Amino acid sequence: MIRIEHISKEYRRIQALDDINLFFSRGQAVSLIGPNGSGKTTLIKCILGLVLPDHGRIFVHTQPIETSPAYRNQIGYMPQIGRYPDQMKVGQLFKLLKDLRHSDPAKLDYELYEEFNLSNLFESRMHTLSGGTRQKVSAALAFLFNPEILILDEPTAGLDPLSSELLKKKIIVEKEKNKLVLITSHILSDLEDLCTHVVYLQEGKLIFYKDLPTLQQETREQKLSRAIAHFMKKNNPIAPLN
Repeated sequence: MIRIEHISKEYRRIQALDDINLFFSRGQAVSLIGPNGSGKTTLIKCILGLVLPDHGRIFVHTQPIETSPAYRNQIGYMPQIGRYPDQMKVGQLFKLLKDLRHSDPAKLDYELYEEFNLSNLFESRMHTLSGGTRQKVSAALAFLFNPEILILDEPTAGLDPLSSELLKKKIIVEKEKNKLVLITSHILSDLEDLCTHVVYLQEGKLIFYKDLPTLQQETREQKLSRAIAHFMKKNNPIAPLN
């Protein structure tokens, strides 16, 4: 579904990504993890077309993304920090994006919009919202257009426990619909119930890409945080995960 071939990216002599090769399929929930500065966000931005790699190519459904920009219609993206026009109302934001996407109203997914009671904030301006509420808006927008691919950057950051559980439940439901979900998070406990595969990046390099059962079997650890710590200590003791 997404094929990444020999992607490299350098920023002012800092190697953000170093010859990354990955393949992601339908039905996977892939956790992208690693220390700060490991290249997770750069990789996501390359997939989204927001950053151009220095070398390599990315394909979605066998099509190179640089020649097929319409692939973005298949992606729902939840940024770590959602930035929206301060004076825009919540209702206006949703209407604007629906108008821009020209989506079939019958195919829109309002589940998180309703679960988070965002209709009660329809007239609220974005600058008046708390950080957690802005996260709810970002989550609802990511799922709204019923995309085949979901890219969620620190999705539970700033959410209250109930909202976090609602979002995790929604991620599991969408994965079971045979969609592809890519998630970054420093809260590894949030990932244990969600992910099927783990990508670990370190200083721009791909350290490993394994399915969760294999990682647990190789390390003899069931908890994701302990499995990763065990693997890194045994195989590549570079630095601890932040």
